[in-house]
Amino acid sequence: MKDNFCVILAGGAGSRFWPYSSTSEPKQFLDFLGTGRSLLQMTYDRVCKVVDKENVYISTNKKYKDLVLEQLPALAESQILFEPAVRNTAPCIAYAMYKIKAINENARIWVTPSDNLVVKEAEYIDTINRGFQFVSENDCLLTVGIKPNRAETAYGYIQIGETEVDQNLFKAKTFTEKPNADLAQIFLDSGEFYWNTSMFLWTAQAISEAFEQYMPELAHKFSDGKDFYNTSEEQAFIDKIYQSCTNNSIDYQILEKAQNVYVITADFGWTDLGTWNSLYTLSDACKDGDNNMLVSGKTLMYESKNNIVALPEGKLAVIQGMENFVITENKNVLLICRREEENRIRQFVNDTKVQVGKEYL
Repeated sequence: MKDNFCVILAGGAGSRFWPYSSTSEPKQFLDFLGTGRSLLQMTYDRVCKVVDKENVYISTNKKYKDLVLEQLPALAESQILFEPAVRNTAPCIAYAMYKIKAINENARIWVTPSDNLVVKEAEYIDTINRGFQFVSENDCLLTVGIKPNRAETAYGYIQIGETEVDQNLFKAKTFTEKPNADLAQIFLDSGEFYWNTSMFLWTAQAISEAFEQYMPELAHKFSDGKDFYNTSEEQAFIDKIYQSCTNNSIDYQILEKAQNVYVITADFGWTDLGTWNSLYTLSDACKDGDNNMLVSGKTLMYESKNNIVALPEGKLAVIQGMENFVITENKNVLLICRREEENRIRQFVNDTKVQVGKEYL
C-alpha cells in the first residue's frame, strides 16, 4: 500500500444546498445524515481502509484550512493542499500529482470527491483495490462508472466500449455531461452508459504524461515547482502560479481527449450528493408518514407532504399546506423553493450576491 495515494477534493462551495450550505461552511463539512460525521469525514474514513493515512491528501480552498484541520485532526498540515483561488479540477489535480510525484515517482493516485455517499462499502473497497491493480499494470487513466438505476439528469455519463478487457473493465467510448430527460432515458435503456462518479485512478507517470500532452502550459507551470514541493516554499509558489491558471475540468481537457481512458464498472450504492433531491432519494429512515424529510431542526407538519426541511439545531418550523418544497434556513437566510425547480437555487445565490450582498452567502 505504500505506493497507493488518495487525493480528496474538498474545495467546492456547495451552492446548490444554499443556504444550509454556505461559503463559510460548505456541504462537505456538514453532517447531512445525522451520523455525527461530515461528508468529508465519512469519505476520509472510507479512504483510509484502502490507503495508508499518511498517503491521504485533501485539496481545498485556503479559507477552509481551519475546518479541515478541525474535522481531520490526524492529518499533518503538509497533507492539505490549499488552493488560493477556485480553478476547477484540472489545476488542483495537477498540483496534487506533482506534489505526490516529488515524494514517490511510483505513486498510484486515486482522486475522489468529498461529497459522495456509499452504501456497500465492501464492494467499494474491492473496486478501488482492483483499480489500483489495473493502473499499476497498464498505461492508462481509469474512471469509476456506476450502473444507473434511473434516468438521472443531474449526473454525467460515460459510454463503455463493447469489449470487456477484464472483469467489469472496458475502454471508455464517450463522455456526456448531464443529459436532458429524454437522452438520459435512452442512456439507461441502452445499457452502455454508466454514471460518472468523478473518481479516477492512475499512476503519477500516466497522468503527468497526459498533462504534458493535453495541457502543456498547465504542466509547465506546476513542473517548475519541483524544488518547492514539500518544502516551506511550496505555498508561496502555488499562490504565485494559481492566479494565472485557467478554469478547466480534468474531464473536458484530458479524459475526453485521451486514447487510454478505461472504465471500471461497479454497483456499490453510490450517490453524488449534489442536490436536495439526490439527498431525498437516499433513505426512507428520516421521512415521516407523509414522506416529509427532516434533515435537521424540529418540525410540526400539517396537511403537508413530500417536503425537505433543513433547519438550524434548536429551530422549530410549523408547516401547513406545503407539498414538494425545499424549506431550509441558516443564519440570516430562509429559502422556500419548489423541489422540481431546485436547479434555480444557483440563480438565487447569484441574485442574492448582486442585489443583496455577499454576507447572505
